Amino acid sequence: MITEIYYFSGTGNSLFVAKELQKRILDSKIIPMVSLMNNKVIETKGKIIGFVFPVHALTIPIVVKQFIKKLELAEAQYIFAIATRWGTAFHGFTKIDQILKRNKKQLNAHFILDMCNNESRHINFIIPNESYISEIEKAVIEKIDNIEKIINNSRISREKDYNQTIKSASNPFFSYLIEKLVIHGMDFADFIGGVNYWYHNEKCNGCGICEKVCLSKKIKIVDKKPTWNKNTLCYMCFACLNYCPKVSVQIKDIPGVKSYTIKNGRYPHPYASVKDISLQKEN
Repeated sequence: MITEIYYFSGTGNSLFVAKELQKRILDSKIIPMVSLMNNKVIETKGKIIGFVFPVHALTIPIVVKQFIKKLELAEAQYIFAIATRWGTAFHGFTKIDQILKRNKKQLNAHFILDMCNNESRHINFIIPNESYISEIEKAVIEKIDNIEKIINNSRISREKDYNQTIKSASNPFFSYLIEKLVIHGMDFADFIGGVNYWYHNEKCNGCGICEKVCLSKKIKIVDKKPTWNKNTLCYMCFACLNYCPKVSVQIKDIPGVKSYTIKNGRYPHPYASVKDISLQKEN
């Protein structure tokens, strides 16, 4: 039975998970979502279809939402999704079910994997050391082993999210309101063409790595410096930020929100190279 695992990965976390899952499932292949985004309709051939992606602002990434909307799933008999995250609340599986409903499908299984954080714009960001990454990886591998058994046996497993950092025991309504505002904010970002809060500082040496890893092709090198096309949708993968060897790529402060990328370090997954990320764009 053919299994197609579609993935989207800006730092390499979700790519790592997709590769580990591929090792465990016979007749499976991993396919980057980005490589198919120019297709009006994306035809699937697998009987088992999987999605692996990071959590973006409590929900599914813009590109994942657009990708699933294009899918033709007539042959699919079992569908699963795996979200990788740092620990924030996540209700994106409901969003996926809403989109799949158009194909008269729904997720048969979904899972959440806690991994290292790449949110260097936040004040409390800490670059994970080798020991911590190893500890996280061990837990992830153990869970992937269990996920493989569930998928290979076509079991129903709709895991609830018990680890939510955005919550308020004293005021659950406030927590609910914040989550809804963030999620609707992501939908609005999609509608207006994504975000345009990127820039580079004087450390830039014009190496072009940011352009290579930019999954939406928003970045172009002009006169040996990166430019972000305002009319190109940003997938908000942060690959340009995390893979810049000079730590030159930064996020601007926006009204009411301060960015700490100038002070903080970066996190790309240790097993994911510039080539690994950029290959997602090849069809």
